[in-house]
Amino acid sequence: MWSTQREVAAGDVVIIWQTRELIQPLLITPGKDFNSRFGHYRHSDLIGIPYGSKVTSRNGRGFIHVLRPTPELWTMALPHRTQILYLADIAFITSWLDIRCGSRVIEAGTGSGSFSHSIARTVGPRGHLYSYEFHEARAEKAREEFVRHGMQDIVTLTHRNVCKDGFTVENMADAVFLDLPAPWEAVGHAKKALRKDRVTRICCFSPCMEQVLRAVNALNEAGFTDICMYETLLRPHEVQQLPTPLSLDSVIDKLKRLEKFREEKRLRQIANSKRKREEDSDIPEPDKRPRIGEPDTTRDEGGSRPPLISDLPIPPKADDDVNDEVAETSVNWSRVCHEVRGHTSYLTFARLVPYPAETSSNGETEDRTTTSE
Repeated sequence: MWSTQREVAAGDVVIIWQTRELIQPLLITPGKDFNSRFGHYRHSDLIGIPYGSKVTSRNGRGFIHVLRPTPELWTMALPHRTQILYLADIAFITSWLDIRCGSRVIEAGTGSGSFSHSIARTVGPRGHLYSYEFHEARAEKAREEFVRHGMQDIVTLTHRNVCKDGFTVENMADAVFLDLPAPWEAVGHAKKALRKDRVTRICCFSPCMEQVLRAVNALNEAGFTDICMYETLLRPHEVQQLPTPLSLDSVIDKLKRLEKFREEKRLRQIANSKRKREEDSDIPEPDKRPRIGEPDTTRDEGGSRPPLISDLPIPPKADDDVNDEVAETSVNWSRVCHEVRGHTSYLTFARLVPYPAETSSNGETEDRTTTSE
């Protein structure tokens, strides 16, 4: 999938990271330019630089990062032709369906290809993904992307209505993923496509609870077991580094000292106000100014005014009033973000357990793969 070289080459698909909300793919084509609000860039200037480089614009308006594509980045940057699956759902589905290297997986509803890229990387060259898309234009667009990304040997894309015509493979798949408006109509066809020599699994991706109920009924009728439904919600946490909180005794002591300081300040203000009124009363009126050589009673012998209480230094705190405080350190704090992404879809899972072969009265073996009603 994609390029494995260290440097960007002509014809490579790269991911242009501009901001957290502005990520887009770019096909490197010599002679073309890339323009955004962060500046002007020539494709030829990107050829030969290592993946992950920070590139400054030619007109000095900003910079971009040129990243190597991954399924995670592709999910964030791909052009949306339909509603897509995001990383939380993809990871949970991959884990529950037990998809691993070498697995053979069926996907009904290719859409924009977000799920397809992740599964193609998981199964690897030893596995295979059979993808089906009802909409012809979307199927052709997805097929072009798979070829451009080097996935044509891992993914087989078919334009087909699987609800009516079924799948093109039988007794082969390890897991089936149905992203369809009416997944219950494809449950029977999915059962035929799943292997009968081992436990296999199925997942239905449905945005409405009514779809879940009908899918569960179809799974029960088809003989699937361990039917369960999940809803994946993300709760991002913000991590910050803050000073270590003080102990309760230290906080109480600081509050007491603060109250004491406020009271002392209030008393000083009262004393200063009283002394100022006394000084104003001793100042002679304009028509009774003191004669030259008459002593000024408002100043002391040194020629300066008497000190005010506010000018006096605050006495140091007693040792009994000061607690030994631990040297300030920092700790990591985590809190849930205020905005949490809401509901995407419900994930309905089930398993198909094969039954051991039984010998009939005429000596022939019969393989039971369904439960008796």
